[in-house]
Formats: sequence, C-alpha cells, structure tokens
Amino acid sequence: MLKPLLTVLGTSLIANTLYAAHYEVQMVNRNKLGAMSYEPSYLNIQPGDTVKFLRTAPGHNAATISSMWPEAAQTFRGNINEEIVMSFDKEGIYGVECTPHMAMGMVMVIQVGDKDLNAISAPQSLPQRAQKRIADIKQFYAQ
Repeated sequence: MLKPLLTVLGTSLIANTLYAAHYEVQMVNRNKLGAMSYEPSYLNIQPGDTVKFLRTAPGHNAATISSMWPEAAQTFRGNINEEIVMSFDKEGIYGVECTPHMAMGMVMVIQVGDKDLNAISAPQSLPQRAQKRIADIKQFYAQ
C-alpha cells in the first residue's frame, strides 16, 4: 500500500518540476523604462516557476522588497554581481530591488498567479524613483 502511494507522490513531484517554467531577468543599466533596470521589469508567472537574475551589467543585485512581498513567502538577497535563481511558490505580487540602485528606481514586479496587477501600489516608504518605476510598470503592463 505504501509503495503505490510513494510512486504517485514521486510522479506528482516530477510532473510539477517538468511543467514549471524558467525565466531569465537581466540586470541592466538601461531598458525601455529608463536607467538602472531589470529586463524585463515585469513578469507574470505561475506558482512553482523559477526566475534567474542574470549579471548582465556589473554592480547590480536582486533582493526582496520586504514591503512588497507576500506573507510567509521565501525572501532572498543576492550579492552584488551574483546570478541568483529563485523559485516563487506562493501567489501574490513580489517586489524586487537592486540594493545599491533602489534610489535610482531599479525595481521590478513579479506577479505570481492571477493576482490583479492594478491592485498594487508602491509603498510610501520606497524612494520616489522606485515608486515612479512601479507606477510605470503598472501603467505599461496592466491590462
């Protein structure tokens, strides 16, 4: 009885891994939304998908914006010039920052699942350029 159950569970885990999508985000000095950017600046992914933050230009990192993060979701903070891979398992809106360039507006938004992008707003605690970039992302990508 235990062996068939383990086989089913193992097959389910393999199937979820096979169907999970993998995305790449470049850390760049400029994109269509301006200087100091992630390319793309917005992703709409599904739970279980992974995102790899690529060191495209030197001096950048990717880290959690704690005020724009679903409760109980795993946080991260990559080192400068480090490529990092994160799995997003919980639905919600995630904010990502480049720690040294947050004040210059280097942020991005990752929407996991069907959460409404129109419902997000940048926390007032973020620097003005970061707030503006989030507003630009929302305007550019929201349906």
